[in-house]
Amino acid sequence: MLIIGAIASAIGIAVALSINWFPLAADAQAHQIDTLYDVLLIFSVPIFVLVEVVVLFSVWKFRMRPGEELRDGPPIHGNTTLEVIWTAVPAILLVGLCSYAYVVLTQIERRPAHEMVVNVTGQQFAWSFQYPGAGPGGKSITSDQLYLAKGLPVEFHVRSKDVIHDFWVPEFRLKIDAVPGVTTKYRINPTRTGDYSVVCAELCGLGHATMRQTAHVLPRARFQAWVSRQRSVATASARAGAQPS
Repeated sequence: MLIIGAIASAIGIAVALSINWFPLAADAQAHQIDTLYDVLLIFSVPIFVLVEVVVLFSVWKFRMRPGEELRDGPPIHGNTTLEVIWTAVPAILLVGLCSYAYVVLTQIERRPAHEMVVNVTGQQFAWSFQYPGAGPGGKSITSDQLYLAKGLPVEFHVRSKDVIHDFWVPEFRLKIDAVPGVTTKYRINPTRTGDYSVVCAELCGLGHATMRQTAHVLPRARFQAWVSRQRSVATASARAGAQPS
């Protein structure tokens, strides 16, 4: 069992680590999360293999033969040493992995010196994005598409107008629930330009599958140009609204 388990574990770990479980990484936090996932795989595969090898060996070695239908198994007594070992080892393993996960979570949530805030609002079945203070006179700019600048850290303040949603960009790895009456937060630092899907990862009604928008990660200059265009549009709209009818 030990030999088979060791060989199967080595093969399982190699296969698990060779699979691209995640899409392209597009923020600074993704590397740490991917590494955490790999560490969990490295520890999980041998445990799974060990349990399956013992179960299959027991089914083969100690199975009931024809004519033994009425026989009972031999009387056995507990093994205190074995029980202590199989209780202590998983406990130590869980504490270690949870501690590592906590360290990763603390690192990716560390506040940078400068960051942009984007208010994210979910409702059935769309997202809207507000940039506080980016408009004329310090007012907010609102967009139905998410625009970010490469290398500019951002903190998302996530809210919901109706039911529970979940704000998720797979390439950013992180996601968080949008809960009515509560503001949830997480931060990222985009590192790759491109267009990425914004999806809802919480079943929120009949239109859940259509609750998708796009996150556009732009170079700094193009992002500032987009903000300037939005300011111009907001200024023109305000002037038009101020004119007497």
